[in-house]
Amino acid sequence: MAAPVLLRVSVPRWERVARYAVCAAGILLSIYAYHVEREKERDPEHRALCDLGPWVKCSAALASRWGRGFGLLGSIFGKDGVLNQPNSVFGLIFYILQLLLGMTASAVAALILMTSSIMSVVGSLYLAYILYFVLKEFCIICVITYVLNFILLIINYKRLVYLNEAWKRQLQPKQD
Repeated sequence: MAAPVLLRVSVPRWERVARYAVCAAGILLSIYAYHVEREKERDPEHRALCDLGPWVKCSAALASRWGRGFGLLGSIFGKDGVLNQPNSVFGLIFYILQLLLGMTASAVAALILMTSSIMSVVGSLYLAYILYFVLKEFCIICVITYVLNFILLIINYKRLVYLNEAWKRQLQPKQD
């Protein structure tokens, strides 16, 4: 008896479109956040476009100690450690990973997408707590990226369920 041959499985079009839109928005926001962080380092008086008022200041949040290495990596690897990068760099890597792995329908890719999404949502909850309760600021860029991360979690969960069902249908023996 020959082993079953898996046919090509593709994800629904809405999933690809949603993933591209969310990842593109995440990449653009990450690039802008990186720009704000660099400008704030260069000129402490720099006023970013996302600094909308006394309570809505993204540059204050992005330039805080929690805006680099999640406020954790600096104490572990040192302030100038190679892993203590601005959070926007990690965001950029995350969104590019989500975009590229989202182009394949493999089981391994689906699991990596789901795992990295869970990690991003946990990180978003941690940073949202810091933003609200510690910094007492409102960072519009931060909040939008938290929402994008949650949307990607939903997209990746739907993908995993969809692909699992498709693979199960393919593996069922044919009834003659």
